[in-house]
Amino acid sequence: MSDERRGYLYGLAAYTMWGFFPIYFKLLQPSPPLEILAHRVVWSVVFVALLLTAMRNWRFLGPLLRDRRRLGGITVAAVLIAVNWGTYIYAVNSSRVVETALGYFITPLVVVLLGVTVLRERLRGLQWAAVGIGTLAVAILAVDYGHLPYVALVLAASFGCYSLIKKRMSLPPAEGLFVESAVLTLPALAFLAWLTLSGGAEFGQVSVTHTILMVFAGVLTATPLLLFAGAANRVPLVGLGVLQYVAPILQLACGVLLYHEPMPPARIAGFGLVWLALVVFTVDGIRSARATARSRASAAEMSATALTTR
Repeated sequence: MSDERRGYLYGLAAYTMWGFFPIYFKLLQPSPPLEILAHRVVWSVVFVALLLTAMRNWRFLGPLLRDRRRLGGITVAAVLIAVNWGTYIYAVNSSRVVETALGYFITPLVVVLLGVTVLRERLRGLQWAAVGIGTLAVAILAVDYGHLPYVALVLAASFGCYSLIKKRMSLPPAEGLFVESAVLTLPALAFLAWLTLSGGAEFGQVSVTHTILMVFAGVLTATPLLLFAGAANRVPLVGLGVLQYVAPILQLACGVLLYHEPMPPARIAGFGLVWLALVVFTVDGIRSARATARSRASAAEMSATALTTR
């Protein structure tokens, strides 16, 4: 099997796992969202710490702790991913799985807007068209819901900003997840201690299966992230861009087919516009990647010609 094909398998596995997350988090009821989030943080730290120990890869920690700028960035990233995780868990257990799918469908468009507003990047014509179509879709969905689809917007904005910060820090996935979760561990443990003392904790009280599933949340958090890292190192950016739609498609299927969430005509129209925006966005990405590849090939050919004529 070629390295690229293996990368696609890793990527497909990662996005498929993320796509079926609603089923898993539904199983963690009757625990409230904040309890689930706190356990997800704590067990992620435990699992990744064991993984780093097995890999004998703790050398990154010393230089990182001495770099206040990177520590500040990691703290902001940790808060953003906590908001993202917490919102997602709340939405799934409030029967709003369809809205979580919408959030991850529009995330690429939010990332593009962040590129314009924060990084001062210039958009191509098709990218502007995709953003415009996406904005129209959100307006239609706001009319359908009777309010802005704030769950979807919070998910997209938090993950988009998180991605922007992660891009600037360039930490490997296991190390990054460990440090981000470690930043959140003390607040998570404090909350769990308070919840237990006040008699509101469900962990260890519901069933053995429920307890095991809560602990396993750490493994479930880290595994797709590591698979994605394996894919990112082997698959072209355009390929990853197409794969990223697997997760929200599966989440949408879970919401509609498994949990029978409503999809009235206006909502279908809104999602249709979102998909149209993503098609435009993807086509532009493919065209841009091909143009870049042709430009590089032409430059290499000209360089080779120049060398042979000397």
